[in-house]
Amino acid sequence: MWMRCNLENGTGPIQYVWQHETRSGNVTVVAQGSSSVINVTDVNRNHSGWYRCVATNDVNSESSNRLWLDTIFGPDIPRIDVTPYSITERGYSALERETVSLMCQAQSNPASQYVWFYNNSQVYSGPQFTITKILRMHTGDYACLAQNTYLNTRSKKTISLTVYYSPDGSPSCSVEPALNHTALKLLCAWPGGFPSPSLDWTGDLVQAGKTQVDTEQQTNLQSSTAILLPSENLTPNNSLFRCVGSHPALKQSTECSTRTYTPPAEPVCFAYVTNTQQYLMLSCSWDGGAPKALVWWEGPGGQSKGGQENSNILVLRYGTARSGKPYTCYAKHPLLMEAKSCRLTLEAPVLLTQRRVVSVYEGTDVQLTCNLRANYLPANEITWFNNQGMDVQDTSKYMLLRTSAWTNLTVRDADEMQDSGEYRCSTSNAVGGAEINVTLVVKKYPMPPNATLIKAMYNSRKRSEVELEWQVEGVEDSGGWTGFHLEHQWVSERTKRRGSTNKSLLWMGEDGLQDWYRTVIQDPEGRSHTVRGLTPTVTYQFRIIPINHRTIGHPSPTKTPAEPRYNMYPAVIGAAIGGMLFAAILTVLLLMYIIRNRNNNPRIHDMLFGLQHSQSRENINFPEDEMVRGSDGGVEDIGGSSSPGPAISIPRASSLLTTSPLSTTPTPTTSIQAPPTGDDNEPVSVTITVKATGS
Repeated sequence: MWMRCNLENGTGPIQYVWQHETRSGNVTVVAQGSSSVINVTDVNRNHSGWYRCVATNDVNSESSNRLWLDTIFGPDIPRIDVTPYSITERGYSALERETVSLMCQAQSNPASQYVWFYNNSQVYSGPQFTITKILRMHTGDYACLAQNTYLNTRSKKTISLTVYYSPDGSPSCSVEPALNHTALKLLCAWPGGFPSPSLDWTGDLVQAGKTQVDTEQQTNLQSSTAILLPSENLTPNNSLFRCVGSHPALKQSTECSTRTYTPPAEPVCFAYVTNTQQYLMLSCSWDGGAPKALVWWEGPGGQSKGGQENSNILVLRYGTARSGKPYTCYAKHPLLMEAKSCRLTLEAPVLLTQRRVVSVYEGTDVQLTCNLRANYLPANEITWFNNQGMDVQDTSKYMLLRTSAWTNLTVRDADEMQDSGEYRCSTSNAVGGAEINVTLVVKKYPMPPNATLIKAMYNSRKRSEVELEWQVEGVEDSGGWTGFHLEHQWVSERTKRRGSTNKSLLWMGEDGLQDWYRTVIQDPEGRSHTVRGLTPTVTYQFRIIPINHRTIGHPSPTKTPAEPRYNMYPAVIGAAIGGMLFAAILTVLLLMYIIRNRNNNPRIHDMLFGLQHSQSRENINFPEDEMVRGSDGGVEDIGGSSSPGPAISIPRASSLLTTSPLSTTPTPTTSIQAPPTGDDNEPVSVTITVKATGS
């Protein structure tokens, strides 16, 4: 680039000074001398600015106008700034769900145009690219491309952005046995996250004596760590170990814990046989504890089984076990220096019974016992066989009651013919077997004494009920019977034909008569019974049979019921009493009728009760005591109304009061005596008769 300073006039010598003013106002002298031309080689962006020429002679000094020199350049390599700012070995980093801003700047004249690329894919145009809530999937390479459109030039810069994210959940802790159960291995794992979390064990490590870190810590990007603890420094009861995990994406650390302890009980050994009796299983277990214990079998003759955790089963073919030889199970836990053990000694069973011979009466329930002398290993149930050699199961006849050490057989309702005989109980195990016989003797009850019917009689002419009485031979209080069977059967039936009564035999059954009908009498003290509901036209036979539990005695001779004896005296006496009562009632009714109707039948009345003149008399001295009055209440005129002389008032005859023997109510009777004939003017004497009878 060259610049010339032109002067219109001036007296020399003239000196030229070239000044450069930057955008910021800083003025510097770039050249001076007597030449009016200045050459600038290798022009760069720093030459941009205002230029002025100052000409000076001995007279004065003059300055030219400013001239702007614009240098076209760029773009330079962009510069990328990441906010928030975090640089790692791999580049920039950001935490998940943060807002990340990428700023690109490249020196250029004219100013550059910017384009952003994510993994070679254009994602944004502009100098600043902002990602709101960045995610782990946004990890990758981000490139900024700067372009000078005037010069058609471009530049580019790429950075690596890593998004940090925390693992899910929290660390998990576990403890495992190590070095053949002589040490503990503490494992702490927290998979996931970027970068891998930092894990560190704390707790009872000081007392346990922390050893070298296991090589597994170097694998899996440090997402897990493991340490070894020797058994001699461990506490067997209970120890707590904690693993603390931290991560750049988390503000607070998190932890997990694990405990180590020995199993609370001792190892347990037992033996059992498969259902098909093909194999004998020796099981050993030591449950509980952390970590799990190692269990293994050692037996005679090389019959052993390698170690397994927590439980172990030694399988032997049935019948190959050694009798009387111990089988030992060993159990080892990392917290204990010595191993624990339990033993099984297999033996053939031995059976026992309370009684070899059992005797009972018929009809009772009898129990046969069979038990093992000891709890043998392996255990097997006891099997009962009946007197027919059949395997006994629970039925209506047999009942089994089982436990691991004994089995009882109950024979219900024992019968002499069916249940007497040899019963056998048997058992076996993988070592051997045993059986024992029990003899059951079922006896009949003694024969009861004979009984005889002494009375069989109908209790009425209707012939529907029969009263029976019997007696037992021998001394009755000696016992020997429990009840009676009272039986009856039809012999013949009376049928009426043309007004006559005939008898026809009923031939039924093999013995020529009808079958016997039985009535059970369960009272051994009973000696009488009434049979009801009989057919009046049928003739029956009765017999009595004593029974002693299930033993039936001999039937008594049959007896036909007799007709009831007919007695006339009660009938005659009853008829006489009835007739007397009937006659008394008629007599009383007749007397009452005569008394109430005495005026209609005076002769009958007088004949029964007598005449009036024989009754007591009473004179009435005062005529004013009672007057004879007419029906209308006036005074009756005896002599006639036309008769001269003084009027005489005739009193009414007084009533005759009678009382019948059957009634307390007086019955009035009237008796009027006629006046004597004579002169009408003569005084008349009136007599009133009153008869009264008391009750």
